[in-house]
Amino acid sequence: MTYSVAVSGASGYAGGEILRILAAHPDVEIRTVTAHSNAGQPLIQHQPHLRSLAHLTLAATSPEVLAGHDIVFLALPHGQSGQYTDALGDTPLVIDAGADHRLESVADWDRFYGGDFHDPWVYGVPELPVAGSKQRERLVGASRIAAPGCNASTVSLSLAPGVAAGVIDPSDIVTVLAVGPSGAGKSLKTNLLAAEILGSANPYAVGGSHRHIPEIRQALAAARASGAAPGATADEGIRISFTPVLVPMSRGILATSTAPIAPGATDEEIRAAWESAYGDETFVQLLPAGHFPRTADVLGANTALMGLAIDRAANRVTVVTAVDNLVKGTAGAAVQSMNIALGLAEGTALTVNGVAP
Repeated sequence: MTYSVAVSGASGYAGGEILRILAAHPDVEIRTVTAHSNAGQPLIQHQPHLRSLAHLTLAATSPEVLAGHDIVFLALPHGQSGQYTDALGDTPLVIDAGADHRLESVADWDRFYGGDFHDPWVYGVPELPVAGSKQRERLVGASRIAAPGCNASTVSLSLAPGVAAGVIDPSDIVTVLAVGPSGAGKSLKTNLLAAEILGSANPYAVGGSHRHIPEIRQALAAARASGAAPGATADEGIRISFTPVLVPMSRGILATSTAPIAPGATDEEIRAAWESAYGDETFVQLLPAGHFPRTADVLGANTALMGLAIDRAANRVTVVTAVDNLVKGTAGAAVQSMNIALGLAEGTALTVNGVAP
């Protein structure tokens, strides 16, 4: 069976990456691409690297244009997907690459995003450990999927094995991320101009204001087998200091995350937690002891590569994880989740091989 696909936000970075991956997918046909201000223009004018899709023209984004497809991908700015998802009730599978359907807490949505709250969908990070299983099981047969925030899924994958196994204390997580500007989208912003970022590293959303913090807490709460105490919120006791730093590379995230070692946890038990969680995974790989990834190793690939260190002097575990924010961080996770939902081979159209140099 060939599935018909529409992709909204097709002139942007996330939409373009979804299209790049789907262009090599043997089970889908990309029939419709949409945009807002760029509607009416050839797709190739905005995505000149997608030569096989040069025949497509960007249509205006509307429920009527998106309806009638087997699968709809929404790659829109945060807060804009909900107006369309409400109108796509008859579409068999809808995948939102924005934040509109990620959060379970209305309070978190109001604090970090604002605007209308929409019901949470199945979270699109298949390898994420959740109590007693993997998120993959929840994606089987799903009709509505929320693709992750790139920073959020990187940090969550980094630490969820330790939280699930009880070998780290999630009450004092510190994570610092070097991130490329493509994660902020294509919209023109002064702080993203080449003259502003070349030769410089720039922190942003410092002091607990980044929108991915509640998404991380939510994911780690799902990984915690024991759950929260009676009467507490699900993410009670999970505290995160989260600092992203914009660096001059177009793609990539390098997240360095640390957490205290839980009392009594041995070095063997700590490493075993990550080996057990990811030993059989294709797209999330723990490197040998003493080895740590580079963002260059994952560019263009649907892989999250991570290295783990046990710092007994500081009594902390350090996990360094590299992803391509546009692939494993967004579009690759969305397509991987689509494959699982439809019962296709999970790795269809996805690769573990990066592009180098």
